[in-house]
Amino acid sequence: MHWTYTRHLPPDFTPRSVRQLLTDWWLPSHLVHSLRIAQRVLVNDHYRSMNQLVQPNDRVTLTFLPADFAHPFPDVAPDSAATVSVLYETADLLVINKTRGSKTHPNQPGERGTTLNHVAAYLGADQPGPYILSRLDQETTGALLMTKTPGVVPIMVRLIAEKRVQRTYLAWVHGRLSGHGTFTDPLGRDPHDKRKRLVNGVHPQRAITHYQAVDHRPDATLVQLRLETGRTHQLRVHLAASGHPLIGDPLYGSPSQARLRLHCWQLSFPQPFTLDTPPTTVTAPVPTDFDQF
Repeated sequence: MHWTYTRHLPPDFTPRSVRQLLTDWWLPSHLVHSLRIAQRVLVNDHYRSMNQLVQPNDRVTLTFLPADFAHPFPDVAPDSAATVSVLYETADLLVINKTRGSKTHPNQPGERGTTLNHVAAYLGADQPGPYILSRLDQETTGALLMTKTPGVVPIMVRLIAEKRVQRTYLAWVHGRLSGHGTFTDPLGRDPHDKRKRLVNGVHPQRAITHYQAVDHRPDATLVQLRLETGRTHQLRVHLAASGHPLIGDPLYGSPSQARLRLHCWQLSFPQPFTLDTPPTTVTAPVPTDFDQF
């Protein structure tokens, strides 16, 4: 099995070396090395060394093998595609609208019933994926990004690390939160509860959350949230620490009959193997009961 990607360079492309093109396409150095050693980079159907230039309108073909990747075939058992709501799909990328109450991925070998199991059934046996790129807590709804082939996984992982993938959430929180601002408290583990994270907890890590109040109700605020970092439970901990925990949050809020009101509303990301193109933005419809609590 192999995966081949062919891209035509645009007429306004600035000439550069093959190596620089692959770097600009966000390929990690170990993949560039593998492509060079095995001569799996073709320009107009002919091998070019890494130092040779590519020109406008050239056709570049890359071929990847399973040996190029640490985990080329995820071990995910397919389990009913009935709940899969596709928001966006290409030959490489898939964004689905995750439902409330569904775990994102299996935690045990052979586990079924998670979103990833359902997506595996949707893709079918002839696809090696799915490969998950982002995660949502079990009670969180909304846009979830994954790939269908391993070739674009390291590219998208690097784009996430470089903050080129933007995630915007909507949430109902307790109390009246006004205006906009940024939460910057570092987050670490809670020494008393391994499930939880804590501001300035054990081994704290940098965490940045931008917020803007969108709507108000008595004792409740609808906020738009943008993650600059992606720590575990980041939104939930930052909001709780601010005195405005998420409505329905069983870990960081007050006891409530309401379910968690947190929705990944929008994902914006560059397409793999492209340069300086506008990002793709995918919006996940808000659940019909989102403002009923």
